[in-house]
Amino acid sequence: MARLKLEFPEDQYCYATHLTVRVTDINSANHLGNDSMISMISEARARFLFEFGIQETQGDGVGIIVSDLATTYRTEAHARDQLQFEVGVMDFNRYGGDITFRITRPQDQALVAMAKSGFVFFNYQLKKVVPMPEAFSRKFAKVNWVD
Repeated sequence: MARLKLEFPEDQYCYATHLTVRVTDINSANHLGNDSMISMISEARARFLFEFGIQETQGDGVGIIVSDLATTYRTEAHARDQLQFEVGVMDFNRYGGDITFRITRPQDQALVAMAKSGFVFFNYQLKKVVPMPEAFSRKFAKVNWVD
């Protein structure tokens, strides 16, 4: 099976947040578990969208749903490690795009993981994928990208 390789342009990150690995995030191998990493990625995505004034579900029944998630791990993280989640968007299409993540441990500059979460806009009343609202794509046309 071919291994997944995630690399993103350095200049595409436009938001950063920190999350701390909790004791309850640790698995039997004594490092951050995959299930907890997915939860942390979801939290970083929610903070990112909130920062840009985007509600995951709109009043008109249209919302953002995750269509896929790919994660590659580079090094272990342990309880009480503070992790930085740099977040960006790329590869927009008619219905959605990708939210990208670079997860590092600032204490030693270690790259912990890379992730990419595909998303689409979905109308919950019609039960179908719908085109990306123009207001959403406009928010990211001229973003102040994170250094």
